[in-house]
Amino acid sequence: MGRVEGKVALVFGAGSSGPGWSNGKAAAVTYAREGAAVVAVDRVADAADETAAIIRGEGYQALAVAADVTDFAAVARAVEQTVETFGRVDILHNNVGITEMGGPIDLEEERWQRSLDINLGSVYRTAKAVLPHMLKQRSGVIINISSLASIRWAGYPYFAYYASKAAVNQATVALALQYADQGIRANAILPGMIDTPLIYQQISGQYKSVDEMVEARNRMVPTGKMGTAWDIAHAAVFLASDQASFINGVCLPVDGGQSCGLGSFGPK
Repeated sequence: MGRVEGKVALVFGAGSSGPGWSNGKAAAVTYAREGAAVVAVDRVADAADETAAIIRGEGYQALAVAADVTDFAAVARAVEQTVETFGRVDILHNNVGITEMGGPIDLEEERWQRSLDINLGSVYRTAKAVLPHMLKQRSGVIINISSLASIRWAGYPYFAYYASKAAVNQATVALALQYADQGIRANAILPGMIDTPLIYQQISGQYKSVDEMVEARNRMVPTGKMGTAWDIAHAAVFLASDQASFINGVCLPVDGGQSCGLGSFGPK
């Protein structure tokens, strides 16, 4: 029996931005393999469809939904489709995020606002739409994917990412404590150096080559190698399961120990 058997998991950001396994795609598939019915939500319909097709191809239940997390009406419709199809929402998994490069001087206000609207606004809008259902059930788990950059300098000049992901941490704590006595838990995962399609699109430009990026990011990790999307997915399933029923308001680094050290960081 799976660790989330009989649960319904609503995963925002369940698609992949390129070939391979994103954190959200791996989480959606892992929830399914552990017994949950999964609603895979992504801004790009084809990306949501791909994840749902993988899940159904393995014999599990999945629904694909296209929704933009900056649009509350779209988020609310995704939640309603989930309830209409599966009757409830047990797990809300927020995996949406972008990195806008630049410090305050060279970061245009539009990109600053976009970072906040997506990285932090997604947590607000999805919680706003899902919490009434969880409160009615008097049960539910919220998993927010933050970043090690929310608590550590990562070496990259992405001021808005640091700030918005730090806010996600405290937003998670606020959710956890406000609703703890109503059967709802909330925790955040702080991925460290993870090898996903996103880094090849949004981080690789900070290095002279892709190979240099991979080598440098591997060196940042005490284990000598970046983690994978599956490392984040397995942590999420544990936190969403009854095995973690007394874990609430935690911001958990999943980083191979990187946050514990004083090593060198960032591109050279």
